[in-house]
Amino acid sequence: MIVVIADFLHPAIRGRMKLWFVEIRPNVFVSGVTDSIAEHVVDYLYKSCVSTKSSFTIFQKINKSPGYKIRWLNSPKKNIIEISGLQLVQEK
Repeated sequence: MIVVIADFLHPAIRGRMKLWFVEIRPNVFVSGVTDSIAEHVVDYLYKSCVSTKSSFTIFQKINKSPGYKIRWLNSPKKNIIEISGLQLVQEK
């Protein structure tokens, strides 16, 4: 499973995301695609979101401990910290 929370996506990128994802709220995408397709989508987002306004946070299920990976582009609204190899979203 992969969840993408985005801000200020270009309409073309947002439309392309809808090929693989269900948009449950504006700019919140969820999908159960395979790991290889998830990597393809993440690479596409990193290459396509060149605007400094565009940002996203990706929560991806992986088969290694702790079971997920968090990635982001252009400073998410909440801090993501790592403690003993565990990525966490820090609330203020």
